[in-house]
Amino acid sequence: MQFRKTALLIFLAATSLFAASKIFPYPYVQEDLPNGLRLITIPTDYPNIVSLFIVVGAGSRNEVEPGKSGFAHLFEHLMFRGTPEFSAEQYQSELQNAGAASNAFTSDDLTAFHTTFSKEDLPRILSMEADRFAHLSVPPATFKTETLAVLGEYNKNSASPTQKLFETLRATAFKVHPYQHTTMGFLKDIEAFPDEYDYSRQFFDRYYRPEYTTIIVTGDVDPKRVRALIDERWSTWKRGDFKPSIPAEPPQDAPRTAHVDWPTETLPWVAVAYRGPAYTDSSEETAALDAISRLGFGETSPLYQKLVIDEQKVDAINAGPPNNIDPELFGVFARVKNAADMPSIQQQIIATIEGFASKPVDSKKLDALKEHLRYEFALQLDNSESIAGAVAQYVALRRTPETINRYYDAYARLTPADIEKAARKYLIDKNRTVVTLTSTAGAK
Repeated sequence: MQFRKTALLIFLAATSLFAASKIFPYPYVQEDLPNGLRLITIPTDYPNIVSLFIVVGAGSRNEVEPGKSGFAHLFEHLMFRGTPEFSAEQYQSELQNAGAASNAFTSDDLTAFHTTFSKEDLPRILSMEADRFAHLSVPPATFKTETLAVLGEYNKNSASPTQKLFETLRATAFKVHPYQHTTMGFLKDIEAFPDEYDYSRQFFDRYYRPEYTTIIVTGDVDPKRVRALIDERWSTWKRGDFKPSIPAEPPQDAPRTAHVDWPTETLPWVAVAYRGPAYTDSSEETAALDAISRLGFGETSPLYQKLVIDEQKVDAINAGPPNNIDPELFGVFARVKNAADMPSIQQQIIATIEGFASKPVDSKKLDALKEHLRYEFALQLDNSESIAGAVAQYVALRRTPETINRYYDAYARLTPADIEKAARKYLIDKNRTVVTLTSTAGAK
């Protein structure tokens, strides 16, 4: 508790010092190199530690060609396989000697590589990173080995019913846009990876380019020194010329449904989703749908209290708004204890959503939510790595930390009328997709 209070005091002090109206309290320096690479440097008061996030604007959204899904996630793995200058073993040895913590993740709209270390190791680590981004070299045999590891990861994840539920939801709601597949990709495409070495080189050549990349350096750093180091090793990285043609998903003209038969014992699931808008920080739409997800299905919501606490018919329910570069889904997921209750719970979820279009939310509840979210965001900024990680998610959407301030400003302006308007526009019958999952274990 004392730690959280300290983090909050740091946030409040920083906010007062730099810009009282801004939710992101840290001053930053944003610079573009001639080759298109963007550098964001965020000095913090946390001594000695530096967190480096390298965000590549290539996620499953960029997998536009049929039969080529999953390559963004594959490169999350391949990027650790070495270069002519640094073998994979040398790279890991350097990180280990520096006591650095390093990892990566992929989502719909980005692939991010992050490393946290002591500030004296910044020149060496920036140099190694520049080398692998410009000169990754993966022999065919190593490539095949890594593709089998990715297939193993898929098979491990597929043992979860929620993974299959989400896959089916995406494939049902989207027919054209690459959001129709999850970050890992379609199974048939993953199984074909070992024979796609030549295409993998093409994917890397397209997207691992400076104009698609943003470097975030956060911690005990001097922006001028960081820029000098970036110029030294990253300025010769050559800009590419590829621009993907990402198909727009046609409007949905009727409700859609799908069902998953799960072969082993599991509790049933109900997923209710609606086609929503793309992320925006210039209007209140994204904030409005986020407010609906929290007010309608959060732990203090009437439906949660009824289904989870009082009746105990549901043991998990959560919701989330669309928060992607392109239009995505507003979704509600509920795990049900008894399959016989699924139709009723599905209708209660739909009724709760429809209620936001017909009745304004309580303004006091909305104000309380706004205040809570500001504190919630502030409390996560308790070290340089957390700060860089928070910025990375937004950089994938708008390539600047300023979108954080613009988004929370939009949230601050949000009114009950804005929420009602967004619900009427997006959370309507023809935009709805419902997917259910039940176990067939023991069925004759």
